[in-house]
Amino acid sequence: MTPVVVVGAGPVGLSAALALRARGLPVVLLEADPKDRERPGSRALFVHRETLALLDGMLPGLADEITSYGRTWGTRRTLYRGREVYSRTHPPRPGRPPFTSLRQVDTERFLRAACERAGVEFVWDARVLGVRTTATGVRLSCADGREWSCAYAVAADGARSVVRGSLDVAMEGERGEGFHVVVDVADVPGAGLPLERVFHYEHPGVGGRSVMRVPFTGGFQVDLQCRDDDLEEEFGTEEAVRRWLPGVVGEGYGERILWVSTYRFLRKVAVSFTDPHRRVLLVGEAAHLFPPFGARGMNSGIADAAAAAEAIAGGSVEEFADVRRAAALFNSAAAGAALDHLRPRRRIVRVGQRAAAALAPVLPWCGSWLEHAPYGPRHGAPVNAGGKY
Repeated sequence: MTPVVVVGAGPVGLSAALALRARGLPVVLLEADPKDRERPGSRALFVHRETLALLDGMLPGLADEITSYGRTWGTRRTLYRGREVYSRTHPPRPGRPPFTSLRQVDTERFLRAACERAGVEFVWDARVLGVRTTATGVRLSCADGREWSCAYAVAADGARSVVRGSLDVAMEGERGEGFHVVVDVADVPGAGLPLERVFHYEHPGVGGRSVMRVPFTGGFQVDLQCRDDDLEEEFGTEEAVRRWLPGVVGEGYGERILWVSTYRFLRKVAVSFTDPHRRVLLVGEAAHLFPPFGARGMNSGIADAAAAAEAIAGGSVEEFADVRRAAALFNSAAAGAALDHLRPRRRIVRVGQRAAAALAPVLPWCGSWLEHAPYGPRHGAPVNAGGKY
């Protein structure tokens, strides 16, 4: 019997496998996709300092590999209807940066290489269809007829987790109205935009829709917040992006679009992070779904993975379930507060934003509130619950 099987080779599953190997446990990692799969889009961009520390604990030197490739910037700017209301530049600090920004496919590349060095056994084209648990172990059935028996399984198979579905674990929460368009754009060689993160409330260049621009290695990501009555074909196709992108970043980038996608805010948390026998541990998007603002998804998922490995090695699975679900509920509440600010339904929120923007030149804390509110509260968060950028 294999000691542990991890299902899913995204960043959370790779981190779980690496953390288990760091504790001396043999690991088989099952991935539904082929070995040469292509993963489009930047998706999760930020790896926070706390997450880098966790990864370095799994394999010393891994954090330096990731940060040497990723991008870190010191300037954050917030504008309201085209007028700057907040700007702050942090000077470079010695030691590990507070975060690094790179495409998720690049993070996965570093993690996969680390897993290979650590001796993780990969099994590709292994689509799990069913899971059965007992008091002593787990049995997973794959589409090709193979079955895997193990003492424990870690489910890192994403938002549509087959493992979670097989265990009949429900997700509780809500789906936000409206949609966002996310676009990856390649840098213009020798003429790149400033290395800074910029958030615009009601950007005049896109009809008063809010928009954020975030750099990553090789380019930048633009996130456009559409209105509830907007049509995806008018904003969320590559042709549509070419029409509105110049109003956000200027001319010259229409032919440098790398990827276009749309998403809707989801805030959901599994009612349990384990099966009744405490043999399967749910981590990452198999356990919780958060809006991308605040960078809670992958970062909290990697914290889940580290905690799952510790629990399996130490036999404290019930504690894992309680602690990580509490962290997920905190992140869900924080994301809800951020969503109330980003897509305000209450008139008092919109009035407050306008008032804060008007007062920001004389009351800097008003600009600071406008800067920080879209990412939700962080103070009082459980350790490694996730952060904000």
